[in-house]
Amino acid sequence: MKANEVQESQDWMLARCGMFTASRAADLMARTKSGPSASRANLLALLAVERLTGQPVETYRNSAMDRGIELEAEARDAYSFTTGRAVEEAGFVLCSELPNTGCSPDGLVGDGLVEIKCPASMQKHLEALRTGAHAVEYRWQLQHQMLVVGAPWVDAVSYDPRFPDRLQLAITRVERDEAAIAELRAAIKAADLEVEKIVDELRRMPEAA
Repeated sequence: MKANEVQESQDWMLARCGMFTASRAADLMARTKSGPSASRANLLALLAVERLTGQPVETYRNSAMDRGIELEAEARDAYSFTTGRAVEEAGFVLCSELPNTGCSPDGLVGDGLVEIKCPASMQKHLEALRTGAHAVEYRWQLQHQMLVVGAPWVDAVSYDPRFPDRLQLAITRVERDEAAIAELRAAIKAADLEVEKIVDELRRMPEAA
């Protein structure tokens, strides 16, 4: 396991270029009644482009995502204060068992992890407080992180400073699910071979006359 690069920096973007990352896990695992969803095909195409060019593909970023980035450090401090646990920041962590795979945990907490969400919607934070909905929504992202890091658990955190002090944090402990991780591991291996096939085919194409 190797952690490097400050998240959202240019070096961090380059480190995760062409990689199966935790934030992309849901697209990889998405299914319809007839089979894999279009998001999987789109992901494989994106990874093929990144591997061919060596450059990260710019993806859509909205104000809600910007808000999450801006509040992350504040949320991390609030989590540490509330739980009494020190949080070590991490960059991009490479998976020791799978090629082209890694993740960027929001924090390392002892032998576990913390993943922070700062939803723009106050209703989403309310559901996180009431039911732990954020842990379900980001299931594959969390399991991917545990696969890469080898962690036994992740604290899924929803943070909203607009709520009263005692309701600003929703913390749901998510345990490592070996069945889900085995499914994810197999999906990554299969998809990685598909991406490499696309890249190889394109590199073998004859030059235009």
